[in-house]
Amino acid sequence: MKIAELHQLFLESSGVGTDTRNIKRNSIFFALKGESFNANLFAIEALEKGASYAVIDEKIIDFEKYSDRLILVEDVLAALQNLAGYHRQQLTCPVLAITGSNGKTTTKELIAAVLSKKFKTIATVGNLNNHIGVPLTLLSMPLDTEFAVVEMGANHQKEIEGYCKYAAPNFGMITNIGKAHLEGFGGIEGVAKGKSELYQYLQDANGKVFVNGEDNVLSKNLFSRFKMQENVILYGSNIEASKQKNSTLGKIVSKGEMLSVEIGKGEKTFAINTHLVGDYNFPNLMAAVCIGQYFGVEDASIKDAIEGYEPSNNRSQKITQGTNTIILDAYNANPSSMILALENFEKLEGKNKIAVIGEMLELGDSSFLEHQKIADKVIQMKLLKSIFVGEGFSFLKDKEGVIYFQNSSLLKEWYALQNFENTTQLIKGSRKNGLEKLLQ
Repeated sequence: MKIAELHQLFLESSGVGTDTRNIKRNSIFFALKGESFNANLFAIEALEKGASYAVIDEKIIDFEKYSDRLILVEDVLAALQNLAGYHRQQLTCPVLAITGSNGKTTTKELIAAVLSKKFKTIATVGNLNNHIGVPLTLLSMPLDTEFAVVEMGANHQKEIEGYCKYAAPNFGMITNIGKAHLEGFGGIEGVAKGKSELYQYLQDANGKVFVNGEDNVLSKNLFSRFKMQENVILYGSNIEASKQKNSTLGKIVSKGEMLSVEIGKGEKTFAINTHLVGDYNFPNLMAAVCIGQYFGVEDASIKDAIEGYEPSNNRSQKITQGTNTIILDAYNANPSSMILALENFEKLEGKNKIAVIGEMLELGDSSFLEHQKIADKVIQMKLLKSIFVGEGFSFLKDKEGVIYFQNSSLLKEWYALQNFENTTQLIKGSRKNGLEKLLQ
């Protein structure tokens, strides 16, 4: 079947699906395969549950019986990505791609909230930002979409380059370059190279990039390796950003736990009081303000959108339980984001501080050193309790003055028996740790 024919079937359907547990009637089921699953085996089930067609790459039992509703292709994943690319070409709206080591999802959600004040905006749901999530995001966009925001995650070279080929963004931004997925990228220099594949694509496509003018790594990467200075829009609080015509300036004016900022300069300024914990969210907020202003969203609407946004999904959430104040940041963690969270926690006012720190993943040969740095930082803070969990911190099991658990199950048993009162807690670790379960 030609891609144009498959796209027509898609337009006539209720969308696409990859999981038989939540099949929509009249949808197209894509039978993806992985190391531990083969959805070809469930294609008939998808049809019986209401899917109009199933795309498969293996001849399955009862193929002839359902042949009019089975679409046999060479590779289902490639077919999904090709369909997404073809659909993208039918969209006439701007497409903004977001990648980076930390803050992608928060930044994406802030930007989408701001742009939605003016445009019919479709953005990546949650963190569906991988080789399956990116095409599903594109295919979630009706043809009358007025603005598309696509989050792109990556853990190895050439991954962002691959997404760009079918997402075809004409605008983009990198939140930052940090110590995430060091094993797959081959170190911090590999992270920078991999993330900057977005810059390379936009340079070749004559697209525009939004850049944190205070991030020396991004600035150096951009201005030394790429020839796109005329297509750069800066945001931040430094002098360099202020020299640029389309720049957006702001400064932190927080007096409590929540981030507050002042946007603009001279007499034309406005304040934004957020539900975001931590000054480390300042660049994420500034990106949303900058992009909103660039695309003509009124300042009052930008303020309203950002002040109305509340973090969820265990990302920098402030939770009150009895007399305890808890900062839950258990969705993900790497050395860069961990240090930022600890530095912010250190600055917060509050007695009886407790840190619950889960191990970090995908650090390769750097794992021991990076976990040691985090442990040293926590211990130096002299908290009421310093609690660590996971194999990455196993070197602490006999260390005096800290509490160590081999796994989260043991930690949860202990945590449930504590009668914490009047504490301020930071709970942070990689997703695998499941630290949010401590509060359930």
